Amino acid sequence: MRSALERTLALVTDLVGLRSGWVWLLDPDTSQFYSAATYRLPPYLQEPVRMSGSWCICTDGLRSGELMSKNVDVIECSRLSPAVQRRATALTAGLRFHASVPLRFQDKPIGVMNVTGPQWRKLTKDELGLLSTIGLQVGAMIERARLAESQARLARAEERTRVARELHDTLLQSLTAIALQLEGASRDPNASQALRERLGRSIESARSSAADARRAIADLRTSHSVDKPLAQALAALARSFMSETGVAVRVVASPEVVLPRQVEAELYRIAQEALTNIRKHARAKSVMLTLRRAKGSVRLAIADDGIGMERARKKGEGHGLRGMSERSALIGGSLALTRRRGGGTTVTVTLPVETRR
Repeated sequence: MRSALERTLALVTDLVGLRSGWVWLLDPDTSQFYSAATYRLPPYLQEPVRMSGSWCICTDGLRSGELMSKNVDVIECSRLSPAVQRRATALTAGLRFHASVPLRFQDKPIGVMNVTGPQWRKLTKDELGLLSTIGLQVGAMIERARLAESQARLARAEERTRVARELHDTLLQSLTAIALQLEGASRDPNASQALRERLGRSIESARSSAADARRAIADLRTSHSVDKPLAQALAALARSFMSETGVAVRVVASPEVVLPRQVEAELYRIAQEALTNIRKHARAKSVMLTLRRAKGSVRLAIADDGIGMERARKKGEGHGLRGMSERSALIGGSLALTRRRGGGTTVTVTLPVETRR
């Protein structure tokens, strides 16, 4: 969605003869605004703190219902106002006003698209009407994308339920029946001691396999029935982080990564702690969060472009590494911390896919 919105901003600014733009989206999970896409921001707005989801005129207008598709207008940017008052033209690139275009789907507020140029001119009625139409189209596109994602999650949940039911009705019952038959055979008075020992080992194997099947069924039925799938939870965490800090977070999380509920909870907490460290210490402008399945393992990585571990340690700043390491060990994984080329830090958790807790 970010890529689509960035292309939209480039096309719209070129179409109306403007230069810069940015999009705020209203997170349906937290009701917070976050910066979803930017295009040629002036230096003042490139500082993450300027693009947090804090109050501004345009987002407040969307919440209050004053900013509607029928009244697209030009307003003074409240975020640029401090730099404008200081006459810091080098920081504002001469920007001061922007057209605020509401993004809606029917009566549902989706977000706001702002477009501006260094030498503002009065937009014509046709241009304002065009921006209004574009806003309606973009709002509908975002809503369709969200609905498609929701339907995909529902389909995966239904498929997990179906697989769990099939496993219970076939594999688990068959293993239980085999174990009962073996137990009956082991009690045969005519069976030799050697045969009884072999039957005993077979019984233990059948019981162990049945226990594995029960855990798999429980994971399929309960891992995602409460709260959110891990991929979705990480995306929501990233949106909340962007709203609070203005730091852009890109999430690449495979929805096919399904783990026991406790394991997913610990991985989520590790990602949460890593983002907290980035907010407190890293001075980063962007973060990359990935969740992928590799050969024999699942990997969660949180990479930032901040000042790096060594510089932060010299300043006496903590990183909560012990807590993340302990959480990793608790689920049978390992945690690694590496310095990125060009600055920044990557926290990586590697977890064997066979882990079951």
